[in-house]
Amino acid sequence: MTLLTAHRVPSRLRVVAWRFFQSAQGRIGFAVLVLLFLLAFAGPGFSLWSYTDKDFTAFLSPPSAEHWFGTLQTGADVYAVTLRGMRKSLVVGLLAALVSTALAAVVGAFAGYFPGWPDRVLTWGTDLLLVLPAFLVLAVMSPLFGAGQWVLFVIMLALFLWMVTSKIVRGMTISLKQREFIQAARFMGVSPVRIIFRHIIPNLSSLLIVDATLNVSAAILTETSLSYFGFGIQPPDVSFGTLIADGSRTAIYAPWTFWFVAGLLVITVLAVNLIGDALRDAFDPASQRPR
Repeated sequence: MTLLTAHRVPSRLRVVAWRFFQSAQGRIGFAVLVLLFLLAFAGPGFSLWSYTDKDFTAFLSPPSAEHWFGTLQTGADVYAVTLRGMRKSLVVGLLAALVSTALAAVVGAFAGYFPGWPDRVLTWGTDLLLVLPAFLVLAVMSPLFGAGQWVLFVIMLALFLWMVTSKIVRGMTISLKQREFIQAARFMGVSPVRIIFRHIIPNLSSLLIVDATLNVSAAILTETSLSYFGFGIQPPDVSFGTLIADGSRTAIYAPWTFWFVAGLLVITVLAVNLIGDALRDAFDPASQRPR
């Protein structure tokens, strides 16, 4: 059984990967996202300016050989601060998506596997978070997201992204626990927690992977919206939202302060959504897309 399992898992991963890269949107989304990550993490090394530097001889200067994306009204290099903001937004989006998907998997699986009061308590908590105004709660807590506290912001952001997926996981868990292999594990004396983490959650991997991918774009857009209004990433750090908020004031007469970061935001979200759609088709054996 162990030998068969060891051969089966890589085979399924290869099939999913093959179906994913057979899709044009999967290839395009993956290539664009890789390029964006390289730009965000390696791009600053090619510039003479850091995101904290100020050129007091060039305020709102247009793109030039010295400042590739121009400068802000503070003299900051737009190229440097844009890549810094993109890096922060990508990290926040990835971490928030991973935390929210993991939370959805655990809460939904436990609620579906344990009927009675555990299910009622977990479902009640999920419903409570669904009706809470996430934007208002995060806005009230924004004073806690000061410099160096962005990890707390990621955790709070993740707490408002998992509820719908958790309900889907709960329903699928109720169905899965009636399957023969789960019943066999129970009769063999395997503990419920081990069954959840070794059998139920792995069997929901396709749903969770696609959900995590799509949550990245949702988290990036949410972070951008909050930071735009001053409730997310706090100065002196920057993100897509803070840069768009600053650039919107000068977008009319200095468009380079706004459109570079806005364009990268659109491209990032589009690439992530393309990957999510391609992954959903790759995991779905009934997909009618070209294979």
